[in-house]
Amino acid sequence: MDKLVIIPTYNERENIPSILQAVFELPGEFHVLVVDDGSPDQTAALVKELMSVYPGKLFLEERKGKLGLGTAYIHGFRWAIQKGYAYIFEMDADFSHNPKDLVRLYDSCKNQGADLSIGSRYIKGGGVINWPFLRVFLSKGASVYTRILTGMPVMDPTAGFVCYKAEVLKQLNLDAIRFVGYAFQIEMKYAAWKLGFTIREVPIQFQDRTLGASKMNKGIIKEGVIGVLRLKSYAATAQYGQKKQ
Repeated sequence: MDKLVIIPTYNERENIPSILQAVFELPGEFHVLVVDDGSPDQTAALVKELMSVYPGKLFLEERKGKLGLGTAYIHGFRWAIQKGYAYIFEMDADFSHNPKDLVRLYDSCKNQGADLSIGSRYIKGGGVINWPFLRVFLSKGASVYTRILTGMPVMDPTAGFVCYKAEVLKQLNLDAIRFVGYAFQIEMKYAAWKLGFTIREVPIQFQDRTLGASKMNKGIIKEGVIGVLRLKSYAATAQYGQKKQ
């Protein structure tokens, strides 16, 4: 078992069949773990049906209640490590991340020396599609703000399209990760960087969802802004793990 894509879901019934088909059509056999937070639209029930279509490739973990993006990924990381996967991916269910780019993220870790590869909107060749000016301005501003406060040399620190080598997640103390929304994405990258892992950004085109409701809300944005302020002080005492040798 080599590659596992973790897809957190909450009311993604409209998107899940298509996103799974797109992943399973890729070369190099990717497996998928869906982590569902009790979707009222019965996303989990549909995934269970699809498991017979993709036997041995599609897996489901169900949780009770909407527990947050960060905890869903950490749940998935632990599951993946236990099962022995070597490369573990974060990806959204709504096609804002193009599944074809999984191959490029994998290549960055497998063949180009990255311990952690990021699908980046804000390096040369990357971008966003159909975003209004204000959203682009706020997103880029958040990235600059994060780089200034943390010193982390990552152009797209809030990116949620990521490939980790399993060694990174094994070495990280996942219990020390405290944030759940945008700040979770920042904290994971920051912790890996502080431990000396090599981070590489791969340009992608990010497109907003066309089906289903956005999960963005004021609480997530607030956590991102305030979380970065708290991150450096918290990280000074956080036991993220042992530095890479």
